[in-house]
Amino acid sequence: MTANENVFALFEAAAAAHRERDFLIVEGRPLLSYDAMLDETARAAAWLRSIGVAQGDRALVQVHKSPAAVILYLACLRAGVTFIPLNTAYQAGELAYFLGDAEPALLVASPGLPAETVVFDGARAVLTGALDAAPWAGFGGALATVEARRDEPAAILYTSGTTGRSKGAVLTHGNLSSNVRTLSETWRWQDDDVLLHALPIFHAHGLFVALHLAVCNASPVLFHERFDAAAVIRDLPRASVFMGVPTFYTRLLTEPAFEAALVSNIRLFISGSAPLLDATFEAFEQRTGHRILERYGMTEALMVTSNPYDGPRIAGSVGPALPGIAVRVVAEGGKPAAAGEPGVLEIKGPNLFAGYWRNPEKTAQDHTPDGWFISGDVATMDEGGVVRIVGRAKDLIISGGYNVYPKEIELAIDALDGVAESAVIGVPHPDFGEGVVAVVARAPGRELDPAAISDALATELAAFKRPKRIIIVDELPRNAMGKVQKVELRGLHKDSFTAVSA
Repeated sequence: MTANENVFALFEAAAAAHRERDFLIVEGRPLLSYDAMLDETARAAAWLRSIGVAQGDRALVQVHKSPAAVILYLACLRAGVTFIPLNTAYQAGELAYFLGDAEPALLVASPGLPAETVVFDGARAVLTGALDAAPWAGFGGALATVEARRDEPAAILYTSGTTGRSKGAVLTHGNLSSNVRTLSETWRWQDDDVLLHALPIFHAHGLFVALHLAVCNASPVLFHERFDAAAVIRDLPRASVFMGVPTFYTRLLTEPAFEAALVSNIRLFISGSAPLLDATFEAFEQRTGHRILERYGMTEALMVTSNPYDGPRIAGSVGPALPGIAVRVVAEGGKPAAAGEPGVLEIKGPNLFAGYWRNPEKTAQDHTPDGWFISGDVATMDEGGVVRIVGRAKDLIISGGYNVYPKEIELAIDALDGVAESAVIGVPHPDFGEGVVAVVARAPGRELDPAAISDALATELAAFKRPKRIIIVDELPRNAMGKVQKVELRGLHKDSFTAVSA
């Protein structure tokens, strides 16, 4: 008899071996043990069956982060129900699209979120967040972990949809299992690790990386419903691993109370979901003595590369491919890019998603004939396989026939005194096709002069790369995962060169 390939079977085995351990710790108090987690998920999975949600059905979930939300997710895995988490910022019009596309058997909402009132004829549930008020609280049944094959869907994550309608990336039990096993080994997960979790759980970073690593190893989780710098600082001495987006690290660095003594028990700081500025990497090391481990992943492939646990962690790089995963950089025309030359990053491995939900055309379009996934990220790779992400292929600016990679310009601007960070975009230009625009956020309490920035870049960059317009702002727009929203910036500044004639 073959082993159950349901990813929850991994979690169940770890929990059964450490039933007495704390699972979720909230505001310093243990809320659930791993033994209680097994009971809660068995009851919640049985409740799912009782309301008509069968194995292979889909559950669309728009809920605030809470212990009950974690149990609901694990219960869906246990019951073989495909879990579809939605950003809490999505509005009713967007939800109508997801409901029509996913055709879920169940819609779960937190009070006050759009999913609570959107029109839907199937089973519905409201999740307040408190376990004793959860829909399955007091339910008498228990469901054993269902048998699942590695190629069966475990979750569907919808992409942000910045270039059109959102696409649902289908992630299988095998995708999730292979990735968490690989990360456990690569990041040397230890039996006594304690994770501080302050990430959202509607996203791969918080759900499939942070939470999975803890549960797969029966590690205690210091559970924060949102990132609050003061609350995180209070819990850091009790943790050994912290994962965050770059914004978490920049905010911690602004806190006077954040000092090296607080993190003496931390063995690993990890950053992802958006590029970590070199300046943040260096300032964090100076303050704490820790070199943040940056890695690279995406919805369709989970984690792909990582700086090493042992060995040099290079600012601005995301390291080599993880074990068992292959990456290559392809130049224009489909030929391999030379070492250090930019091209589109392509990926192959057991981490790679099964395809876009009900969209075989887009699935085929985003794969090469020999089975590599075309990430859409522009990268370089050196002779040792170390990858640097230059930007998105769609962010490539073609100005006057020259290819301009925004990341190169952003690095030059970010190194200037008084600059917090920058975002470089291309917008329509009557002569050049696209004109380079730099949107520059000033550091707190600092003033910036566009002309001075332009003069400084004149000795650093070729003329065709230098911004034709520099805009100073207090901060850049970001999404919930800390990624700068360049689509929004392009919309705001699309008319920058309307009157330009030369």
